[in-house]
Amino acid sequence: MLPTADSLAPEWLVEPKDANALASGVWPASAKRDTDGALFLGGISTTELARTYGTPLLVLDENEVRARARAFYRSFTSAAEAHGTTARIYYAGKAFLSTAIARWVTEEGLNVDVCTRGELEVALAAGVDPARIGFHGNNKSVSEIERAVEVGVGTIVVDSAIEIERIAAVTARTRSMQRVLVRVNSGVHAETHDFLATAHEDQKFGMPFADAETAVARIRELPGLDFLGLHCHIGSQIFGVAGFRESASRLLELHEKLRAGGDIPLLNLGGGFGIAYTSVDDPTPIEQLAEEIVAAVAEGCAARGIPIPMLAFEPGRAIVGTAGVTLYEVGTTKDVRLGSGASRLYVSVDGGMSDNARPALYGAQYSARLASRAGEGRPALVRVVGKHCESGDIVVDHEYLPGDVTPGDLLAVPATGAYCASLSSNYNHVPRPAIIAVAEGRSRVIVRGENIQDLLARDAGISTNEGAQ
Repeated sequence: MLPTADSLAPEWLVEPKDANALASGVWPASAKRDTDGALFLGGISTTELARTYGTPLLVLDENEVRARARAFYRSFTSAAEAHGTTARIYYAGKAFLSTAIARWVTEEGLNVDVCTRGELEVALAAGVDPARIGFHGNNKSVSEIERAVEVGVGTIVVDSAIEIERIAAVTARTRSMQRVLVRVNSGVHAETHDFLATAHEDQKFGMPFADAETAVARIRELPGLDFLGLHCHIGSQIFGVAGFRESASRLLELHEKLRAGGDIPLLNLGGGFGIAYTSVDDPTPIEQLAEEIVAAVAEGCAARGIPIPMLAFEPGRAIVGTAGVTLYEVGTTKDVRLGSGASRLYVSVDGGMSDNARPALYGAQYSARLASRAGEGRPALVRVVGKHCESGDIVVDHEYLPGDVTPGDLLAVPATGAYCASLSSNYNHVPRPAIIAVAEGRSRVIVRGENIQDLLARDAGISTNEGAQ
């Protein structure tokens, strides 16, 4: 038997009966096709969106973001109340942050987690109460700390012994008090990409347990610092609760030791909750996450005879990821036949790794569907690639699309709301795309797209209209 395209497909990818079908859980709840097969998001035709705003285009479903923010708030606060405590939910702004996103999540009851001066300023520009902001980062500069203390951020997450002294120096100069958490490495290595696992010992975030005890003792000596509790983050794109349970157990051992030196009101278990990027991904339901993680903490506290502290969590991707869909226009198609006799259809689009670096960085898998129409013919194994001068410029590594996919088609890639815009670049001098919000049949720009003039404006070697040299 001669090799076929199917021999190039990974085991997890199954040829669909209908290459136009939208996999449940991968797309926003509002994603639907009309009778002609055109894809609609938030009640608006994607063809109309592409015609109005151009492509590439990142479309965010506002109702999807709000619904998932509400689900996290409701699930974790209810689970905490069932065990006699309370919960705080912080939206992890690194997933994607704009003033619109910050307003949406805070209106749904969430706080905001930032990790740079830039993210802090976006949250402040959105009108977020500084007391509802947490400030992360492994290398906060003195100026960043000064700004955070100046505006009165609710918590700063201490990542090293050096930061303790930096924050203390700022509070001494400003005669202020700053609440802090200490980030520790629990040693739990989440089942994810090595670059996404953040709690194993040999990496840049946090402190080992032994160093954390010394750090807390130092914080308690300093008059301008108020120690609230411990923080840990075990990674990203995590399914299941086993890693969270084990990390919580280890943190509670340290929490119990530190209680000898004073009350510890808060325990922050971070985020990293996964979403579905393909039809085979099976993320843990939010309600189950909340119930099982909080129950694990409650059980650990009961076994140690200590009160359960207030709990905090930091979802980012799980709130905004599924809400995002990127629209591209197909430019060329190319049937590539290999020496083995197998073949794959390469579908080139007008974006790529400059608007979604995750496949190149992490080998991340995505899905794709025709958006402007329903395709026909037997599904073809395709690789969706970008326009950049890199062989690794892959948007969707493995997918089945209708065999009649052709130049000019509109292609939609779901689950691009997280870590796409926030990791975007101008590689090959490609302008970054606009980001729009859709809801109830209406659309609006929430982040303006760039054009060539924007790129040239940053080049100091180009003369201005005034004739500057």
